[in-house]
Parts: sequence; C-alpha cells; structure tokens
Amino acid sequence: MSARRVRAGRPLASQLRVYEPLSAFTAEEQERIRRGLSEQGRNELDRAEAEDALRRIARQSGDPFPDGRAEFTRSITADGKTVYCPSQLVLRSGLAAESVLTTAPAPLASVLLPETARARHQERVDRLAEEPGTPRINTRESLWGIPFSWFVLFHEGDPTDVVEEDDHVATVRITATWAKAISRARFAVANLALAAPEMNLLDELTTLTEWLEEFSPDSMVELDYGSVADRVFPDDSPTDVLLGIECLAEGDMTGAAAAYRRLASRWIPIRQLARAS
Repeated sequence: MSARRVRAGRPLASQLRVYEPLSAFTAEEQERIRRGLSEQGRNELDRAEAEDALRRIARQSGDPFPDGRAEFTRSITADGKTVYCPSQLVLRSGLAAESVLTTAPAPLASVLLPETARARHQERVDRLAEEPGTPRINTRESLWGIPFSWFVLFHEGDPTDVVEEDDHVATVRITATWAKAISRARFAVANLALAAPEMNLLDELTTLTEWLEEFSPDSMVELDYGSVADRVFPDDSPTDVLLGIECLAEGDMTGAAAAYRRLASRWIPIRQLARAS
C-alpha cells in the first residue's frame, strides 16, 4: 500500500509522545516493547501502524479493536541513550472507544463498536490492568489539528526533523527533553493562572503538566505533526503560543491578540475539515 493511499484513508492526525528509558517500564511492558522493535525505519513503522489500523477498520466482522498481538515500538537515541515509546494499542483503543460511546449517538456507536467486540476488548484491557504498576499512556493523539497547549512544550531551536515523501511533507517531528518540556509547561501555567485564569488553555496545560509528571525525568518528549504537517509547515505555532503567553503576562493585550490571530488563521481552516463532506 502506497504512503499516499494510507494518508488518504485517514483523518489528519498528530501525536504527542513521551519516550522513556527501558528501566522505567515494568517487566511485562519491557517484553511488549522488545516485541514491537523493528529493523525498519520510522517512516516505515508509521506506515505499518497506519495500514494495521485500516485493516482493522475494514474487517468484515466489524471488530475494529487490536487483538493485542501486534505492537509498534518507536525509539529515540540522544546523548548515547535510547528511550522508547510503546504503541499501547490495547489501552489507547479502549480509551478511544469510551470517547465514542460517550459522544456519539447510541445507534451509531453500536454500529462502529459492536457490543461483542467491546466485551472481548474489555477483557484485554482488564488483563493489562491486573499487571503490577499503574499503566501510563505514553501517546496522546489529536485529529484535525494540534492543541495549542502542545506547542508550549517546544521552542524554536529544538531538534526538528522534516520528513519529505513524494514531494510532500510527510511529517515534522520536534523533540525536547522532559526537563525542558515540563519547565515550559509550568512556566505557562504560572503565568496564565495570574494573567488569564479563565482561559481554556490554562485547564489544558494543567492537565498536560499532570500527565508529564507521571514519566521519568530521563524521558524525551516528541511532537509528531503527522499528516497535518503538509498543510502548515513551515510552522511558527510554538513561537506564537509563547509570545501570546508572554504578552498576557505583561498585560499586552494587543500583542496577545495578534499572536492568537496568527494561530487562528493557521489552524481554524484545518479544524473545519473535520466537518467537511
């Protein structure tokens, strides 16, 4: 299956990932991570995961859930140390199913997620829940745009990998150390709490900071633009979000409004694609 065909078959999706040292995972998680390691490169791994998702959705049985056997492990090596981000398909599919069941009309939800399939998948989730330790979800996914709160974790000058395929920007990946990412998040939370406590961004950043605090200080954080990259790159969103927060902290409403207008002009058209026919 071609890369272009895979992209055409999925909504625009982006991911925020935390990569941890192998020692930060339980023995059971380490085994799944090792099973998910592959000799293929990141681009091929991303494509294989997307193709696997499409195959599940297209099953004649109507069961879209992963069976727990296929795992995909991504890794980053920095300063001679390798850190890992497991796909955690079973747990993430369970959370996605809960979201569909609580937001979609009941008749539609029952078609998308047949009750027998949900029951089988819940058994897989329950088995993972019985393992020692509290499972952490290392990946957050966003459809049809990137939450502004994610951009807070990254600054201009952070390591950036622009991946091009077939004259397209296939994705852009920005990485930062856990220490830098959480420091930036806490700085933004502190300033917004004083300058704009009513903003939704403050709530999002508070939740994001609490999530980051679950991980090892030796972790790396990655923003993967995914298929949205081709529509926005080169992208100044991390700089615009930072400028907006700094302007709010300084009482510069004009500067903050200008930063928001730049963000809105870039991202609102993409978010509107979710409702396009």
